[in-house]
Amino acid sequence: MENDAKSPEIFTVPAGTRHERADKVLAAAFPEMSRSRIQKILDAGSVRMNGHVVTRKTSLSENDTLEIAFPEPPKTSLTPTEIPLDILFEDEHIIVINKDAGIVTHPGAGTGDDTLVHALLHHTQGQLAAAGGELRPGVVHRLDKETSGVMLFAKTDEAYYALIEKFQTRELQKEYIALVDKAPDLLAGVIREPIDRHPSNRVKMAVREDGKPARTDWFVEEKFGDTAALLRCILHTGRTHQIRVHLSFIGHPILGDRTYGKIVHRHEGWPLPRVMLHAARLCLDHPVTGEPLEFKAFPPPDFANLADYLRTRFGSRVTRR
Repeated sequence: MENDAKSPEIFTVPAGTRHERADKVLAAAFPEMSRSRIQKILDAGSVRMNGHVVTRKTSLSENDTLEIAFPEPPKTSLTPTEIPLDILFEDEHIIVINKDAGIVTHPGAGTGDDTLVHALLHHTQGQLAAAGGELRPGVVHRLDKETSGVMLFAKTDEAYYALIEKFQTRELQKEYIALVDKAPDLLAGVIREPIDRHPSNRVKMAVREDGKPARTDWFVEEKFGDTAALLRCILHTGRTHQIRVHLSFIGHPILGDRTYGKIVHRHEGWPLPRVMLHAARLCLDHPVTGEPLEFKAFPPPDFANLADYLRTRFGSRVTRR
């Protein structure tokens, strides 16, 4: 549902336009907005010409004059909180951080004033994209609480809509590393199993025949005997808990994952403080300038310490460079 609109903006269809659909004309005129958002504004009856509502299919030509009531961006009521951040990159449109494990991305049930959004509102002095909503300003994707690594936020609405489009169309590359139970026999594989809510436990996800398409490519980087391995995973889709669900499905749950793995007796004494999953790399074109960007984050001490422990106790065989 759209928010209360501002005073209508007057827009004149540019010269050279001949009988083109309204949604196409407005999408070209307002590139900072996604096509779907333009369509929602039209569907809400917020565009008029000569007192009549303009629909998506209304034919427009040069010099037609429209009144567009763009919705007011939602205002956040969140209180900025000073929390240390590891910033990898920042400009006027986006900010990229190396997320610590244990911090929640945005407010929700049971959270306090200690989420990443609270921290970013303090750091940016409130300059996060309002289009994300009152509780999720600037949020274009998320990492689970226990997952560490590269995370991207939008500071402007222009960047927000462009990034949402990139995530939906997969115009970026996300790589993760994970420490998993048991070393796979193969050195690489592709998992194409659909994912949806677990049929009996609604807080979990599961591989289901009627689920949404999901693809994870995985590669063995290092083996620790037959006991564990370091995997690099590339996501081609963005389902909730996708890597955790897929790796558990093939019999190699992520170490420390008490939701999708089994904490068996032989793990006693291992340093397993959390789900051993880290977002190591993110590549994309800048949402506004188009500049190619690559961000990397080294795994935090708890991840590195467990890897060292496994090397020392079970030996190591590096399989990829």
